[in-house]
Amino acid sequence: MTDRDGTSILEVRDLRVSYGKVEVLHGVSIGAREQRTATIIGPNGAGKSTLVNAVMGCLPAEGKVLFRGEDITHAAVEDRVDLGMNLVPENRALFPDMSVRDNLLLGCYSRYRRRERHYDSEFDYVFELFPRLKERLGQQAATLSGGERQMLAVGRALMARPKLLILDEPSLGLAPRIVRDIFAILQRLGQQGLSTLLIEQNARAALKISDYGYVLETGELVTEGPSSELAANPRIAEAYLGLAKASSAPV
Repeated sequence: MTDRDGTSILEVRDLRVSYGKVEVLHGVSIGAREQRTATIIGPNGAGKSTLVNAVMGCLPAEGKVLFRGEDITHAAVEDRVDLGMNLVPENRALFPDMSVRDNLLLGCYSRYRRRERHYDSEFDYVFELFPRLKERLGQQAATLSGGERQMLAVGRALMARPKLLILDEPSLGLAPRIVRDIFAILQRLGQQGLSTLLIEQNARAALKISDYGYVLETGELVTEGPSSELAANPRIAEAYLGLAKASSAPV
């Protein structure tokens, strides 16, 4: 089952991923819609990062992945980026010895390969979202704070002008105030019409800014629905939002 409201930008059907002989994703099907934000929540070890890395082609998988109606199941990572998918990984994958400016420019590489003119024109857009990056433009990425590194990772992905932005645990390891800032920016991107797939352990924040949600546990999709409905589900609230509500409602 997948979110069927709106026009599909991503469809993942019966995705299975194994590490050696151990299957860790068991036939997961999810979707993302144009100009909407979908979120996947679940506990640590549920398979969320494995799922998005398989969707990006970073891990071998069985099943089918469709992007804007095109079957990209066997497409290379760089081809998926060229089509308009971009992942902000959990570890941010910055180049620590390179400047903030050069890290951002690397986000334009796919546009440079296509010989686009003015491929670095997204600088102003990124600086509008993250003015602190403009102040740190000449600094090495290694010298940035954790929040600034996350801003840089998101900004670098936006430099590619993605059609679908995938974020893997953007709040991981950040102070609460910085988490609020990051989620405010993600909400703004969604309001501007950027299609987003968000992977998060911070279920409360993720459901607040998303339109549709999926709950993943031990490699299986256990429930899905509009984010507002998931947030109101007593079982979800108790398990993921920290609200102890006695209820027999099943996930």
